[in-house]
Amino acid sequence: MSDRVLSRRAALRCMAFGGAGTLFVLSGGVFTPIDLAAAAERKSAASLGKPLFVQISDTHIGFNKEANSDVGATLRRTIELVNGMPAQPELILHTGDITHLSKPAEFDQAQMLLSGLRATEIHTVPGEHDVSDATVSEYFNRFGAASQNKGYYSFDHSGVHFIGLINVLQFKPGGLGSLGPDQLSWVDADLRGRSDSTPIVVFAHMPLWNIYEPWGWGTSDADQLFAKLRRFGSVTVLNGHIHQIVQKVEGNITFHTARSTAYPQPIAGTAAGPGPLKVPADELPRMLGVTSVTQVAHPRSLALADSTLADEPVHAKADGSNTVTMRNFMFAPTSLRVKSGSTVRWVNMDEEPHTVVSVTGLFRSNALDTKDSFSFRFDKPGAYQFVCTIHPQMFGTVEVT
Repeated sequence: MSDRVLSRRAALRCMAFGGAGTLFVLSGGVFTPIDLAAAAERKSAASLGKPLFVQISDTHIGFNKEANSDVGATLRRTIELVNGMPAQPELILHTGDITHLSKPAEFDQAQMLLSGLRATEIHTVPGEHDVSDATVSEYFNRFGAASQNKGYYSFDHSGVHFIGLINVLQFKPGGLGSLGPDQLSWVDADLRGRSDSTPIVVFAHMPLWNIYEPWGWGTSDADQLFAKLRRFGSVTVLNGHIHQIVQKVEGNITFHTARSTAYPQPIAGTAAGPGPLKVPADELPRMLGVTSVTQVAHPRSLALADSTLADEPVHAKADGSNTVTMRNFMFAPTSLRVKSGSTVRWVNMDEEPHTVVSVTGLFRSNALDTKDSFSFRFDKPGAYQFVCTIHPQMFGTVEVT
């Protein structure tokens, strides 16, 4: 097997199961990831702004196989995590596969469980598991009103324009999702006349970018959608389906897929195909979680966050070393909290070169070979996002208090 394939798989592996969850803050049009680990206990997230919404995905109520025999329990744990946040989100987005077999009893149980959320405004889009009943009606009977049973709709909240899309009814050869011409025409009309400075959040079940075509992890006509979105200064695309975190940034568009609350799936290309992945019971909570988005004080700004069901907050080390390592194509920790005046040091432990580059241009390293390091002193409070420009799937944040 080629080194290139191995490197790609290592990168996917680190994106899928990369430690603690991630909170993405959009400040001045730039999304900054910070950990939302142990959200019920974390106080500093509140200082960044009021949580706007939480993304829940792939709850798969009705699934009862080895990968997780009690998906209701893990959803309840997720709800406890959300309800325990110091500042409550204003709304919930569910990005599909609410149920596993589209059975009425599964939808009933899911609705009962989700009613336990303190946030009362819930928006959904269907996954393929939600529209697998013979009449394709169970999902729409319960959640179709917002879209007039079309599956796609939009709404505005706190200055952000949300667009919910459906890409699970018209599969293409190989299993790729599809939006279709009618939905794309509707998007064009929906965006017409909106200011370029309006923050846009697009949510759909299947990834709206091609992550791994052999497994159908993508949407065939998504390029037509993004042609309509590129004029906006800040676009966030949220998906589920693959049960793991994969993220990339292309210009003004941030792409993010969420963990499932039910069970993990294999990393792309590492198994015969996608499907429930059985892991040791003590590892399962680390592979399940949610995404939270915060509205911050900066004009037109948001903050997005992921958390697992088993994470602990990541603080600077007591010895003041404040070190971030680059290993297996991942920054570890992905989010580091330090005090103003601290110096952070990044060390590359991979055999491939990496860079450390501030998304706002505040700092930029040279290419770092194995065991090379780069340091920067942070003198002002804030959340500072950085990426590796050689491997842009690698991202992280220094949160300065």
